[in-house]
Amino acid sequence: MTRVQANLVLLLAAAIWGGGFVAQATAMDAIGPFWFVGLRFAIAALACLPFALLEHRKLGKPAQGRDFGAFVLVGLALFGGAITQQIGLQTTTVTNSSFLTGLYVVFVPVISIILFRKAPHWIIWPVALMALAGIFLLSGGTLAHMTVGDLWSIVCAAFWAMQIVLAGHFIARSPRPLGLSATQFATCSVLSLSMAVALEPISLAAIEGALIEILYVGLISSGLAFVLQVIGQRYTTAPQAAIFLSSEALFGSFFGALFLGEKLPAIGYVGCALIFAAMLIVEVVPELLKRRRGGKSIGADFT
Repeated sequence: MTRVQANLVLLLAAAIWGGGFVAQATAMDAIGPFWFVGLRFAIAALACLPFALLEHRKLGKPAQGRDFGAFVLVGLALFGGAITQQIGLQTTTVTNSSFLTGLYVVFVPVISIILFRKAPHWIIWPVALMALAGIFLLSGGTLAHMTVGDLWSIVCAAFWAMQIVLAGHFIARSPRPLGLSATQFATCSVLSLSMAVALEPISLAAIEGALIEILYVGLISSGLAFVLQVIGQRYTTAPQAAIFLSSEALFGSFFGALFLGEKLPAIGYVGCALIFAAMLIVEVVPELLKRRRGGKSIGADFT
């Protein structure tokens, strides 16, 4: 897979996640966040497991213990991001949540430097800020009356950034993208369901009331989109991946307007243009620099 194809795969994942914001928000009318996240990722893990087993058989050798530990670590970051996002959606809007979650475009390069001492190419910083500005304008250019849900969404962004960085780091060193996906889903589900049993009531009626949302985010937003993310990140870098994944705010606002009646402000169209420009720049600039250097690869500069 080329870098261009990988980034398009990440763009598709972002579109699916954008639609998932609506399902996540409406599900809170019937079920608690821990039960919702736990059931969501249990379905995702079961859906991904057969493909992970086929991947294991194709490789013909068992996974190393350090690989499994690394995959669980990604699952811990996934749990942190998923549950804080879900809790936040109880008291904030889909638009605000999608904007604040998009803060990971700034957090990702910072975390990459802190954890792995991988400084991104200079273009990543202005492009990340451009994407962030686009997400902000997409939300209306204001976050008046910030709620507790908004604060949860900011914490969520830090966890998502951690998940993106860790997933990109470990999958670059392992030929098991589906194994990573299944393990992170199972880890997130076990943690969520364990806390749900202790903290939240549950009933068959509550599950039935949120069943459509659970199935959508379990099979599509989680089972499909997170697998696409892991596969795409094998062929691009974490900072570039964050730029493309940040377009979920654009899709989230679109679906919020379509299904929940949330209106896109006029300035939001400027935000859409900035997000699109950010994705275009991060895709075109590496190729231009590569040509100016006589065809020499600059991939290392974008790690």
